[in-house]
Amino acid sequence: MSRIRYTRRLPAAAVAAGLALALTACGGGESPTSADGGAPTAAAEQLNPNADLSKQGLTITIWDGYSPKDLPQQVKAKLGFDVKVSIHDTNETAMAKLTASADSGIDVAFVSGQYAQALNEQGLLEPLHPELIPNLANLYPEASQMSFDKGNRFSVPYTWGTTGICYRTDLVKAPPTSWNDILNPPADLKGKVTMMTTERWLALPALKSLGYSINTSDDKQLAQAKDVLLKAKQSLLAYDDTTFGSRLEKGEAAMVEAWDGWCPTTNPKIKFAVPKEGSDLWSDTMVIMKSSKNKEAAHAFINFILDPAVHSWVAENILYKVPNKAAMDLLAANNKKLIEDNQPLQMTPADLLKGESIVDLGEASTKYTRLSTEVSAGQ
Repeated sequence: MSRIRYTRRLPAAAVAAGLALALTACGGGESPTSADGGAPTAAAEQLNPNADLSKQGLTITIWDGYSPKDLPQQVKAKLGFDVKVSIHDTNETAMAKLTASADSGIDVAFVSGQYAQALNEQGLLEPLHPELIPNLANLYPEASQMSFDKGNRFSVPYTWGTTGICYRTDLVKAPPTSWNDILNPPADLKGKVTMMTTERWLALPALKSLGYSINTSDDKQLAQAKDVLLKAKQSLLAYDDTTFGSRLEKGEAAMVEAWDGWCPTTNPKIKFAVPKEGSDLWSDTMVIMKSSKNKEAAHAFINFILDPAVHSWVAENILYKVPNKAAMDLLAANNKKLIEDNQPLQMTPADLLKGESIVDLGEASTKYTRLSTEVSAGQ
């Protein structure tokens, strides 16, 4: 089983310069925090359900290690067309590819939900044709309720999860239950706590502790969050977006802000908790580019991914939950111990839906860039 860790969103070193620039460039001028994430802005094409897929081919862009190495061979054997895989390391790299010209040459892109929303708002995505993706029926009903794309009209969720506190049970006197346990730790834990600097996730603990939305663009609320974060900084061991799990395992850290799939709960001394104030609901998605000349093959590819035997690979090898009930049921039947040993894999869709979906904020994203820069540089 692979436990490769790669940055699904942004590496700490790159985040401050990149996130808001990509979203502002691609997300439009409004702050789209509506409940439905916005309808598809491009008209759907007439597609041929009986198209000869052997005459088509796909280029996809995806994070390294986020799919089976032999995925192109699997698709060729099952569907009869070639798949070329292009790798991106961050959402920003993907967005640069997808928006550099009118035709990026990419047919299917794997991007996080708020980025899919931004692409859709620019008219760059093909609305989905559900009749060509019958395996959508394998998804949990809750998978259609995420704010960036209610109803899965332009994106199909590939993975989903949340953010919380990952901690060493033997190094804390009481299990953490609040974001304030990270922001204002007891004296014996000062210097043994890490937080993330990826913009939206740096702000998340402070905003939630104050009772605010993680999608707020209100200047006063963000100023209050900044004050909380500057005070919290004095108690931190470090800002860490990538190695917090190993710090816990070595005993260097006792509590860390973490994405659920990155919390190494296979270690019996490490547990994961979602604070009582609530957290986020993130999702990585599959989208079809409007410029694709192989849209029938693109739909067939997504349908193939949603096959339980294919999609369960993700949860089994990357340890992220997938929003595919049939796939998770198959994993539970074939590898029950994996789920028992990985606490975050045990979270239910209802648990996840308690979190607030992260949405594209358009030009307001620059406020989070500024917040991150000022907190990182502040004393």
